[in-house]
This record gives sequence, structure tokens and C-alpha cells, in this order.
Amino acid sequence: MSGAAPKPTLGYVGVGLMGGPMVARLVARGWTVRVFDLVPERLHAAVAAGAQSAASPADAARGAGLVLLNLPTTDAVEQAVFGPEGVVSAIQAPARVVDFSTVEVERGRGFAARLRAEAGCGWVDAPVSGGPPASAAGTLTVMVGGEPEDVEAASVLWPEVGARVTHMGPPGAGLAAKMINQLIVGCTHAVLAEAAVMAESAGIDAARLPECLAGGHADGTLLQRLYPRMVAREFAPQGYARQLLKDLELVSAFAGALKSPAPMAGQALSLYRMLIRLGHAELDTSAVMKLYEPPTGPHPDQEETP
Repeated sequence: MSGAAPKPTLGYVGVGLMGGPMVARLVARGWTVRVFDLVPERLHAAVAAGAQSAASPADAARGAGLVLLNLPTTDAVEQAVFGPEGVVSAIQAPARVVDFSTVEVERGRGFAARLRAEAGCGWVDAPVSGGPPASAAGTLTVMVGGEPEDVEAASVLWPEVGARVTHMGPPGAGLAAKMINQLIVGCTHAVLAEAAVMAESAGIDAARLPECLAGGHADGTLLQRLYPRMVAREFAPQGYARQLLKDLELVSAFAGALKSPAPMAGQALSLYRMLIRLGHAELDTSAVMKLYEPPTGPHPDQEETP
């Protein structure tokens, strides 16, 4: 009688807003996870959740069947994998790297080729959407790029992290899909801020719009989950404004390389550049609402619901 295949040990590099909740879920579901992060507080929180501490990315990768990355920038991914004490110095075939980070498409493809050449290991780009709550619940949307055998090798992980996992094609295809996701997300943030200000200016109860528009063409996850935070001026980060700016910069560069027109992306990019310039990099992405406020704050006709 054969039992279930044993779960591979996981190495995990980057346990911030997205990686931290995912690690906690994986540990709770019986996975052995060795974690590394440059920020001691994040590392301590992951260990408190039951993960094992690693001294470097190489240490996290040593003996792991899958090495997971959840990092803020393309340069951070390159440093974690190919820098001193990087993953490449310890990973051994047939292990794979699964990168949940949002990085430059062409550089991401290059990382996959370089890891194959230097270590004989496969790379799967698997950027996600859904935010920290979905990361904690295992209900992320995962956009996957990679060779079929590498994606299959990582498939033991997919039910643990995603409600929807779509293999879009070879290395880089998941990242290309994420560029399109962030194009839609970034532009929608700006539109929702404008909608909130317009509703307040019109003297209607802006907080009731998600209820009012539910089921119509304007409905969606961002209307139901992000818009209420804008109306309430709740800007504690569930996703950093600086990260959405970074993503929109990537979208703009990607569109430019393709010579694909993206005027709306350009508008959203300009707004987030202004937001960060005003000192709001560490606030939630919903803080774009601040750009629409008059100097005295919310519209004077806006009143709290009794």
C-alpha cells in the first residue's frame, strides 16, 4: 500500500507582507520551511510561526526540494540567487526555484537560463495577485511561467498557495501576465479614488457604492475590498504604495519594449510617482486617494453615517 509522497523541504527567501503569511500557512499545513530575510523582525516572526531560521539564501536552499522567493525588486532576486551566499551556491538538481516576486520580464527569463546553466536546476516564475489576506488563506491567483517539467515538479505547492493557478507558457510568461494584471490594478486604483471623491462631492453616501454597484459591470474585487479603505482613509499597508509604483514602472518599460500603447498606465504611473514624492511610499496602495484631497482634507459635505 503506497502512501502520499513526502512533502519536500522548502527554502524560503523573503518573508515580508506576502511571504510571511504564506510561510505561516505552509508551516501550519505540515511543511518544513527554512526561511531567510534581511529584516530580523520578519525572520523572527516567521520562526515564531514555526519555520526554521537560515543564515543566508544559500543556507535556506541547502537540502531543499523547492526554493521559494518573495522579494520586492528584480535586483533583490538577483542578489538572493546569484550574489554572495546566494541560492545558486547551494541548490542541487532536481530542486527548483519558484519565484513569486514581480520582476522585469526579460531579466526573469535570464535568471531561469542562468540557474539552469550554473546549477542544472529549473526556475518557475509565479507572480501572484490577491494581497496578504489571500497569501495567508492560500487563495492567491498565480500566473505561472516555466518549462512543463519544472511547473509539474512544483505542482505539489499549487494547492497550498493558490485558488487559481494558470500555466501561461515558458519562462517569463507568468511575468508577462503579471504586467497585464498590474496595468489593470494600477489604473483601477486611480479610477476608484476619483469615484470616491466624486461620490463625496455629489453628497451621496460614498461608502455605500460597493453595495449599490454589486453585480453590475463596475463591480469587482477592488471595488469591494480596496474602495472601502479609500473612503475610510485607512492606509495601513496591505500592499506598499512604493511596490505598486515599482510595478507600474515595470509595466511602462514592458509596454515600451513591445511598442504597445499604454496611455492609461502612464497616467497611473504619474500619480504614484507624485504620491511617493510626497512621502507616502510606506502607506497602502489605496493612499493614492490623498492626491485627490483638498488642502483641508475630505470634502466638507462628507459626514459620518450616524
